[in-house]
Amino acid sequence: MQDPQQRLEQALKACAEGSRDGLAAIYESEAARMVTIALRILRRHDLAEEIVQEAFLQIWRKAGQYDPARGSARGWLYTIVRSRALNALRDAGREELASAESLDQLREDGDETLYTDLFDELDTSSRLKACLSRLDALRRKTILMAYVSGYSHGEIAGRLRLPLGTAKAWIRRSLLALRECMT
Repeated sequence: MQDPQQRLEQALKACAEGSRDGLAAIYESEAARMVTIALRILRRHDLAEEIVQEAFLQIWRKAGQYDPARGSARGWLYTIVRSRALNALRDAGREELASAESLDQLREDGDETLYTDLFDELDTSSRLKACLSRLDALRRKTILMAYVSGYSHGEIAGRLRLPLGTAKAWIRRSLLALRECMT
């Protein structure tokens, strides 16, 4: 019978080979503890769950990088969660959560229409405009906020009052859609 460390190592190896069963085994044995670690750092259950979800995506993509000679499988997994949680904590420090008053002020300052105006000003025959028009308005706005205004993911999440993981996922998926459209 294998010890838990050996089972985790085999599950990581299976992930590296593309087996979803390996990821499922890791999830079943470690997800609850991973959420607890993220929760201790972030003190928000919803954000801790998002961080663990992102960690599992990273584990799936980078399982082949795990090296048993450098440390335990559990240590490798928890390092990923801890790093993601600390990054989210740093990003949260840069967030500007908008109150109702500040949203009104932003609207008065034209911020709400700024991104619509930027999109409308693109050349109608532009391939970029055609590809951006395929995105819904809010996802298009996240792209423009990131790449025109230079906002970080945390700042976008704060301004739009979205969970950080949601803002990151929208930007990532929108960029993938744009890349596919542009090629």
